[in-house]
Amino acid sequence: MLTRFLAAILIVGSLAAASAAARADDLLAGLIKPQQGRSMRATSTFRLGTDGKYDPRAAPLGDRTERSNYDNFRVAPGKTHVCMDVTGPGMITHMWFTFLGPEPQGWARQGSATHQDMLLRIYWDGNPRPGVEAPLGDFFANCFGKRSEVKSVPVIVEDADSYNCFWRMPFRKSARVEVVNQGDKPINLLYYNIDWIKLKSLPKDTPYFYAQYRQEYPVRKGKDYVVLDTTGKGHFVGTVLAVRTRSPSWFGEGDEKIWIDGEEKPSIWGTGTEDYFLSAWGLKTTSAPYFGVPYFDQWGIVGGHTSAYRWHIADPIVFQKGIRVAFEHWGWISPDENPDKRAMSWNEREDDFASVAFWYQTGTPTFDARAPEGKERRLPSLERVIAYARDFLDAKRRGAGPAQTQQLPFFDGPQVLYRPDTAEGAWFEVPFEVKEKEPLRLLLNLAASYDFGIYQAYLNGVKIGRPLDLYSAETSSKEFHLLDFWPDPGSYTLRLECTGKNPASTGYYLGIESVRLRERRPRVKEWGFEKDRDWKKEPALHG
Repeated sequence: MLTRFLAAILIVGSLAAASAAARADDLLAGLIKPQQGRSMRATSTFRLGTDGKYDPRAAPLGDRTERSNYDNFRVAPGKTHVCMDVTGPGMITHMWFTFLGPEPQGWARQGSATHQDMLLRIYWDGNPRPGVEAPLGDFFANCFGKRSEVKSVPVIVEDADSYNCFWRMPFRKSARVEVVNQGDKPINLLYYNIDWIKLKSLPKDTPYFYAQYRQEYPVRKGKDYVVLDTTGKGHFVGTVLAVRTRSPSWFGEGDEKIWIDGEEKPSIWGTGTEDYFLSAWGLKTTSAPYFGVPYFDQWGIVGGHTSAYRWHIADPIVFQKGIRVAFEHWGWISPDENPDKRAMSWNEREDDFASVAFWYQTGTPTFDARAPEGKERRLPSLERVIAYARDFLDAKRRGAGPAQTQQLPFFDGPQVLYRPDTAEGAWFEVPFEVKEKEPLRLLLNLAASYDFGIYQAYLNGVKIGRPLDLYSAETSSKEFHLLDFWPDPGSYTLRLECTGKNPASTGYYLGIESVRLRERRPRVKEWGFEKDRDWKKEPALHG
């Protein structure tokens, strides 16, 4: 049986490889055919004007002075930078962008805008409404303002900082590419190359390329989440979807549903969210030519982040009169969010969704979605209480061993590094206040590293959960979710006591950024199933 199973895997893998090779052969074979038009490029290369400043109409400087290397721009908050403004007919064949990340550094000591704050807009033929409108990161399958590597056919983000796309984007009269800074920090060191071919003409039936972002924070009760809804003739070629969970457990039981040409019921109906993204039994970080999950932080937590892409390049979804693409938002839910007080797989969830739809269409789309402003695109905080460990560095809050603050790139602010020599007598505590009795989740935002120990959590002296092994071969951050409860108003203390270390660890250190109380969905408070449960006697964590 195992032999047949392995043989089947090899056959499937061989067929996939053969299919990819055949498509590559088609592309290579096309290179021997005559090509029409003339290659052009819009670029950020430095051009010196007669006044000594940058002039987009001037030739590249190209001399031996260092100024020739000033091939980038700084875009202030609220400003728009025009990357390309050309007349057609023509077709964009490739776009490349790079810029500094959001973290403070030598070239930007106060940090920079995230790619969620940067809005990419592309206008075709003078149309006042952009044909492409999406946060630059989401357009390149990089959601939540997080930088992630992508290795796919139309989109490649190398090393999480080099943004490439190879979508073909034809235009007849003109093309204008803009990057709008809708954040509160500048875009620093913006470089770009936009390659295009100037043509004599385009066939009359050539469709335009469109990409449109939309979001719902959270998704609407009783309604599917709509990715695209337009009338006309064209073909749907891709989806980027970002989900931030507001409930524990798995969010992705909902199916994709696609209505073609105005039909009353969708004739294309999927089997689950991860199935649409060509995975199975959940999602995990991966990157493949036509599908992938660039970002996935933690499974089943409240406040988890997942982003995924699916490109319909070999299998475009064709429509003659119109198309509607939507996702159900159904999944597993915990007993305190289920009307029957039980965990089950088929409940309507209220998570935060954002998406980009990619499609080609002749004529003018009727999809009325528009990208919200930058501040509205940022996910709303779910935190009711944040107690930062850095505010409690006094010796009375820890056992033997020194403590100091340090800034790691995955935390917004300084975290505490506590450095005991042994497990004996090693502990650290953080106090916090609760003002209102409501359903909350207690969690810790911790670091993990090669010299960190194992710590047990206590809340007001009550042991909570299992010991937390903070060893990791590489330094990283992780949320440790401990307790779902309805705390009474008052003072609390979260204490971490060292119980030892992983055999692979070289030390007993602790890296703690904060103790957090995270909100649960309103229906948990409305139903109040566990309001009177004594968390001291029955500590519970739903998952």
